Amino acid sequence: METTILLVEDNEAIILGLEYLFNEEKIKLKTAQNKKEAKTIIEENKKEQEKIDLILLDVTLPDGNGFDLCKYIKQETSYPVIFLTAKEEEKDVVEGLEIGAEDYIIKPFRNRELISRIKNVLRRNEKINNEIICKNVKIDVTSGKVYNQGQEVILTKLEYKILLNLFNNMNKLITREEILNDIWDIAGNFVNDNTLTVYIKRIREKIGDKNGEIIETVRGLGYRVENK
Repeated sequence: METTILLVEDNEAIILGLEYLFNEEKIKLKTAQNKKEAKTIIEENKKEQEKIDLILLDVTLPDGNGFDLCKYIKQETSYPVIFLTAKEEEKDVVEGLEIGAEDYIIKPFRNRELISRIKNVLRRNEKINNEIICKNVKIDVTSGKVYNQGQEVILTKLEYKILLNLFNNMNKLITREEILNDIWDIAGNFVNDNTLTVYIKRIREKIGDKNGEIIETVRGLGYRVENK
């Protein structure tokens, strides 16, 4: 089945380059050069029930910023979002991921890496079930909500992303590096091990897993969720 990507970008050179690249990859490309055009395309596709598999989104747009548009996308649709932007400061990367983007890629980018990361996001979305359950914890992927013994647990976007990654890889060891690569920019440039440890601690407290019976620590390597 053909993959359809919406590119929200006002740089003509990047648009032309990605049109050529995606044509080689047999990916259908829709383009919008500002927030208004993007919202129009999204609304039209929702009404006509046409498919958008993923949205590539610049942060700096002629009529506003991509962070606001990402919030709208996440409120109104289930489309995965990858930021593709020259804004490389840590605060921008953090904001993009906190509001729900699946990845954050900094320009200039390498074409093969971009394709690989797009495919990775698409694979994750295809593999996700509507509900993932382990012991007393349930993730409702459709709504993005987490429950502990039937009571909703409020997680931040990054906490949710980490927990979902672990639950999607049930019974597998996930290294700290793999988690960092999933939630941060290339090779975890903007986070250290101490920060990840704090996130895991917060998640455990919120899901009632203070003793690590759900999220098991594999010392020196990473974490594993086992559904025994």
